[in-house]
Amino acid sequence: MKKFILSLTLFSMITMSSTAQVLIVAIFGDELNSGKIEFGLDGGINRSWYLDKPGSEGLNNFNLGFFFHIKMTENSTGFISTGVHVKSNVGASGMPTYSIGDSDFDAVYADGELTTKVNVFYVPIMWQQRLGKVFVEGGIQPGLRSKANDYFKVDDFGGELEYKKDVRDDYTRLDFGVVGGLGYRLSKNPVSASVGLNYYYGVVDVYKPETYNLKNSSLYLYARIPIGAGKKD
Repeated sequence: MKKFILSLTLFSMITMSSTAQVLIVAIFGDELNSGKIEFGLDGGINRSWYLDKPGSEGLNNFNLGFFFHIKMTENSTGFISTGVHVKSNVGASGMPTYSIGDSDFDAVYADGELTTKVNVFYVPIMWQQRLGKVFVEGGIQPGLRSKANDYFKVDDFGGELEYKKDVRDDYTRLDFGVVGGLGYRLSKNPVSASVGLNYYYGVVDVYKPETYNLKNSSLYLYARIPIGAGKKD
């Protein structure tokens, strides 16, 4: 039941598209980006790793989504900070390749490099405490896996060869961990663009085969830009 509720919640948030963003602006009206409810785009770069997997290296990714900040009380400096990373990858690079059961293929890529990219829709749910322009935030971050691919690469035969293998069935649909970090608001206005750095630490094994455990981690460098601003406080 808990997995069903979590999946339903994630699905509901993920299905919001650009059309849904327009509806959000229309629904909240003057309340949106008035200092009480903040909404906008969230994007940047992140570097992901597998925890506890020897031989793996970090992977650089781009991420894009949207955020909500909800003020708890009129005079509070604390907010619920949430949203969805709509385009978001985790995974690792620099790993040795493995056999796929084809002798010709295995011979070509035996000395190659393996990169794994897993697309996950993450939903951070954090408490954000503002201290002037600086803020700290922390909480949980469930995720719903979409695609997963292994990329076999080798520099040989006069150039670079690459083969993509769909491995989504090897990864669980759900991921979960804790997230937190620091940020800086670019102005003192009730609604302001901000930049920051967050770290995600996965606490569940996301790899189905019993050969080894995989837990995701990711360092996010982001910018948040409010859109659809209404009246200021």
